[in-house]
Amino acid sequence: MTTRHVVALGGSLLRPEESRDREMWLGKLRQLAVHIEGNSRKLAVVVGGGLPAREGIELAKILVNDKDRLDEVGIAATRLNATIIQQILMDIGCDVAPEIPTSTSDAADLLNQHHFVIMGGTVPGHTTDAVAVSLARDCQSSNCVIATNVSHIYDKDPRSSNDAKPFFEMTIDDLSKITGTERLEPGQSAVVDPIAVSIAKNSAINIAVLDGRDLDNLELAIDGKEFDGTIVRI
Repeated sequence: MTTRHVVALGGSLLRPEESRDREMWLGKLRQLAVHIEGNSRKLAVVVGGGLPAREGIELAKILVNDKDRLDEVGIAATRLNATIIQQILMDIGCDVAPEIPTSTSDAADLLNQHHFVIMGGTVPGHTTDAVAVSLARDCQSSNCVIATNVSHIYDKDPRSSNDAKPFFEMTIDDLSKITGTERLEPGQSAVVDPIAVSIAKNSAINIAVLDGRDLDNLELAIDGKEFDGTIVRI
């Protein structure tokens, strides 16, 4: 059976501040895709909303208070970003599903037919982390890689705490104590979404968290090799 992998790509990875960095990162992403397809592996990618999602939600908040409606704005942004990745890979002839699936079951079915499936969000209340872990479950994969702009899971927010300490390995129960169980607010970000943690625990899925700006490191995690980041085991 062809090996299947699932990766959540944080939306911020698509839009670094320097345009040159964007071109380099997207170019390396295409190289990674070529390696994966060349080795007869399959990859499902769930893309986050990043800046477009946050800006859209803030604009909608002027008149919209309903969390589910605000989440729908964020979901639309994730699907825009997913389409960008899809088209970039299709442009070089990669075997990518021609549609952006809106459910993890549809995405799993498409992965039976193609080497790559690219998708965004699905329903309000579920971040793309939760979607990726759900997709790993539906693809019968025991691992899910979450690539963000932070290198590890920390005991506190490293952006505001200089003494934050990284975890290199931890259990899903340890992670649950850090993330809590409450649904994130629309547009809110976290290293790992609490709902994703719950799904991973119930579905026996290990999570790898790493800095997705380093695509060589991402490939190591996809391959199940030693990587720089945090491994969360069941």
